[in-house]
Amino acid sequence: MSRKTLEPFVPTLSVIFALAAGSLIIAATGSDPVSVYGKMFRSTFTTGYGTGQVIFRATTLVMTGLAVALPFKVRLFNIGVEGQLLMGSFAAALCGSSLPQDTPALLALPATLLSAMVAGSFWALIAGWLKVRYGVNEVISSIMLNFIAMGITGYLLTTRFAVPSTVHTPTIAEGCQLPGFDAVSGLSWHSPANLSVLLAICATVGAAILLYATRYGYAMIASGLSPEAARHAGINTTAHTLSAMALGGAIAGLGAANLVLGYKHWFEAGLTSGAGFMGIAVALLAGAHPLWIVFSALLFGWLDYGGLSVNTMVPKDIFMMVQGLTILAIIAFPALLRNRMKN
Repeated sequence: MSRKTLEPFVPTLSVIFALAAGSLIIAATGSDPVSVYGKMFRSTFTTGYGTGQVIFRATTLVMTGLAVALPFKVRLFNIGVEGQLLMGSFAAALCGSSLPQDTPALLALPATLLSAMVAGSFWALIAGWLKVRYGVNEVISSIMLNFIAMGITGYLLTTRFAVPSTVHTPTIAEGCQLPGFDAVSGLSWHSPANLSVLLAICATVGAAILLYATRYGYAMIASGLSPEAARHAGINTTAHTLSAMALGGAIAGLGAANLVLGYKHWFEAGLTSGAGFMGIAVALLAGAHPLWIVFSALLFGWLDYGGLSVNTMVPKDIFMMVQGLTILAIIAFPALLRNRMKN
């Protein structure tokens, strides 16, 4: 069997390998892996609350995964999604809380979403500009920008924008708030899942159409596959580098729709809780394909909440190890296949 035939199965094999390795770790703690995984499944997909928790977590991961995937098509590794999501969430909270409470949703919601996307896009563009202007590696610059974003938002929150005696900003205007699944459908899930999932679906479909059904997307992919050949063909690779980072940052900022507009209705320290970094894993497992990112995000959302649901049986850290093993496998298996085919 050729390497090209096996490569489509690498993500599935990686997940199976990681779950099997997780089973061995669970067994080493003295617990039954079948019982643990069974309880994880029952506490998530057989209850409304558990299903809502998985959807809620996956919604943010779809956004952060897309924020990594789009620049990846131009051979840019956007490690700064955490900072972009942080800046977008902070901007959304400030915009939403500064609007009068009676602002109509038709004005308040677009303004808040736009502020989040602009803030995330601007933060990503800094790394893109450093790349094209001075040749600074985007991995280094975007990682450093994460820490700067944490410092800026933390300082402004504690010294200027926090409600007295709290650690969060004022509540955003009612017109900015996205309703939860319970309010819209009449369900009794009592989970934080909300209508921002529709934005995540639209972003996914839009990214897929942009990449695979437009001339612009073709030029973007060509710029990543062979920058030199693309330049000879008249493609402005510099513009595509900047636009890919800007789009990625904007979608990362859009993650604020789930966390700020649909869930907390304010910004607080630790709100993003590593979702930006997890988006890197989501994009890698999906092969940076927008549509596969949805399934990848659901898997990581399940591992995230499922790990919490069985923490009385085994430590949640085990499922963080499963997530890490999945990524190691997705990186290692193609290399192993190449070596095997050579031999």
